[in-house]
Amino acid sequence: MSTATTTSAQPERAALRRSISNTLKGSAGNLVEWYDVYVYSVFALYFESQFFSAADKNSTMYVWAIFAATFLMRPIGAWYFGRFADRFGRRRALTVSVSVMAGCSFLIAITPTASQIGIWAAIILLIARLLQGFATGGEYGTSATYMSEAAIPGRRGFLSSFHYVTLVGGHVLAQLTLLAMLSVWDKPEISAWGWRIAFGIGGIAALVVFWLRRSMDESLQAASIEAAKEGRAQASGSMYELFVHQWRPLLLCFLITAGGTVAFYTYSVNGPKMIQSAFAGDDVMTGTLINLGVLTFLMVLQPIGGWLSDIVGRKSLLVFFGIGGVLYSWYMITALPKQHDALMAFVILAVGFIILTGYTSINAVVKAELFPTHVRALGVGFGYAMANSLFGGTAPLLYQAALKTDHVNSFALYVTAVIAVSLVVYVFFLKNKGPNWLDGTRT
Repeated sequence: MSTATTTSAQPERAALRRSISNTLKGSAGNLVEWYDVYVYSVFALYFESQFFSAADKNSTMYVWAIFAATFLMRPIGAWYFGRFADRFGRRRALTVSVSVMAGCSFLIAITPTASQIGIWAAIILLIARLLQGFATGGEYGTSATYMSEAAIPGRRGFLSSFHYVTLVGGHVLAQLTLLAMLSVWDKPEISAWGWRIAFGIGGIAALVVFWLRRSMDESLQAASIEAAKEGRAQASGSMYELFVHQWRPLLLCFLITAGGTVAFYTYSVNGPKMIQSAFAGDDVMTGTLINLGVLTFLMVLQPIGGWLSDIVGRKSLLVFFGIGGVLYSWYMITALPKQHDALMAFVILAVGFIILTGYTSINAVVKAELFPTHVRALGVGFGYAMANSLFGGTAPLLYQAALKTDHVNSFALYVTAVIAVSLVVYVFFLKNKGPNWLDGTRT
């Protein structure tokens, strides 16, 4: 009997090892792509004078306007790569997207300054970031789909949580890069040329990931890929199919994402910027260390949230996030910029990250469970990208505008209201556990 038990357990262990291997390979690419995304926000303070005139008082607004503009490309990238992934495989789509990210990072790293080529410096930066937004739009939906499909039942929450471990990890790596530079060079050196090294690192790392992704298993069935090649899978990756027959899960994906993405960019992008500004001057290193520590804390929280969701259900965590976000966002947005005590600044943002984990740790698998295989990458990516463009990418720009016009309270109300809308969806339109498309049990 023990021999039979051991024999039956071997395929299960092999499947788990295979799932972990594919999760790690998928995560590595996600890590590098999101490093390329966040190196922009982390180093924006240092390179803005290289692309815009130092005498222009609106240069900071221009930098964050470009950051917001890249999100306009995400729905286009989600459509292109989602369709590609649903027809020809997740692995190929992910390999192409990381190649685009690498090329654009290298382009930014070598772009001449505004003093050398005038307005063309800003134009090149905008074009490169728009292309990166296009690639990121494809990366999110396809990688979320791949990692959810690669995870085995019963551990999907835990394994798919590494999607956001690496997403946040990209931000952590960007902060680490800045910390390493600050320990060697002063701000003038980093502003002059150090930021170029940061973008160059992202380009080189993406080339390594290109090689790694070629060895991943394909999570889309070979029969589906063959049918697409032969023109027999008209519904696969089809916008018509998505909008006509899958509009309910698409709308649900959009509404689930809206509150989560506005909270994510408010907490994880605006939050560190608040700390960076509060500890500017002689405390630059202190501010960087706080941000590095608290972002690492957020990264570590993701597997814990994913593991909990496998036990108590996805809805429980989303409702926790929604209630916490509604009650806490106002305090964090208004109190954090005033903090000059390192410990209190860390604690205020860390509490926000605990709340945020209720969404980030499971949002990939929650969305993947909504769609059938033939439109999963497109549905997850497009629903996310639309909400991200409207609510996530605009959050840093809106916060900067609120600062300039002394309307921070209005911004806090806006964030709270968007999270409240998503909370209604979590409570009334989601089930904690039950049949879903990933298990193939939903009809």
